[in-house]
Amino acid sequence: MINQPHVAVLFYRIGPYHFARLKAAAGRVRVTAVEFSNVDPAYAWDLVEGQDGFERLMLFTGVPLASQSVSQIFEVVDKALDVLHPAAVAVPGWYERCSLAALKWCGRHAVPAIIMSETTAWDDERMTWRELVKNRVVRLCSAALVGGKGHADYLARLGMERDRIFPGYDAVDNAYFADKAEESRKQKAENRKQFGLPDRYFLASARFVEKKNFPRLIQAYALYRKKSGVRSQKSDLRPLTSDLWSLVLLGDGPMKPDLCHLISDLGLQHCVLLPGFKQYNELPVYYTMAGAFVHASTTEQWGLVVNEAMASGLPVMVSNRCGCATALVQEGINGFTFDPYNVEQLAELMLRISAFNFPLSTFGAESQRIIAAWGPERFANGLQQAVGCALRVGPIKPTLVQRAILDGLLRR
Repeated sequence: MINQPHVAVLFYRIGPYHFARLKAAAGRVRVTAVEFSNVDPAYAWDLVEGQDGFERLMLFTGVPLASQSVSQIFEVVDKALDVLHPAAVAVPGWYERCSLAALKWCGRHAVPAIIMSETTAWDDERMTWRELVKNRVVRLCSAALVGGKGHADYLARLGMERDRIFPGYDAVDNAYFADKAEESRKQKAENRKQFGLPDRYFLASARFVEKKNFPRLIQAYALYRKKSGVRSQKSDLRPLTSDLWSLVLLGDGPMKPDLCHLISDLGLQHCVLLPGFKQYNELPVYYTMAGAFVHASTTEQWGLVVNEAMASGLPVMVSNRCGCATALVQEGINGFTFDPYNVEQLAELMLRISAFNFPLSTFGAESQRIIAAWGPERFANGLQQAVGCALRVGPIKPTLVQRAILDGLLRR
């Protein structure tokens, strides 16, 4: 590792999938993981301790980043990077103030920056003046690490040269989920009893916030039950009403009361389960016991829960507004995509996948085959290529306009 370049990789907070990526990357380059804070208002992960081949540095301990002033962020980021003196710095996007402060540090110290991005052209409303601002920020970076083609296309549109963009950013620990799924399948009966899970169910896992689209998912599920009842009366088509799958929604968030009211209004209390937010070590059981996974977001930069579900061997139904949809879902092979605003379409897919003769195991095996190419080694390879490219290109000297933009964004 002595001859390997030293890269500082910045993340808001190291979660389980960050840890797996960093561990893999540490076999390719010398990595120091720089965490912004160990307090994350959005995600209630248990703290992921330790290091495995890489170094770790925490910028703020015990306080959320939002509570820190611009001057405090400047001071702490500058001090950390001064001490580390990396050959390159990889920053997660252009929104967080620590990322912007790191870009300023790179400009002052002539160190190449790498932008890690999972933003697509369609995941939010685009305004011309904002795109011009992003263009100036992206042009400060010597290379990029992205999730998939949609992210690469967007960065290219913002001014990053195509040959400086490398895939691999969005990866989870496939082996962990595959191995845990295999263990769980050997204890199906015990697990169903212990966790209070139905015999067969659709599974979704996300924060209970507007963009995750849980109200439409619940409405689609209600329609699925209604359509199944009609069909079972008119023909021999399955699933029959007695064979209907349940719906399990993992997560928590501000919309939970609204979702509970909707479930009650639709009379679904007996078949829609809300077990709450589950930590990393609990997730494999829920994946393994499910029949299929559904991710219905109206906008999603990627959707790492889809990676986890596929690694666990599940067929998937994924909103076509998710960044992972085109990369991970092969229509009619391991799952289906759908319009997240089309409740009827999703209900029909639920009917199709839950039919008695649907090849669930074949679709699940295809999911594992496809996701095998999207594990932590993909991140390691992409980061290594991005670092090599950044060092060849060299640092980008910021213009007066770019400096002013960074200052303005930091103080917004």
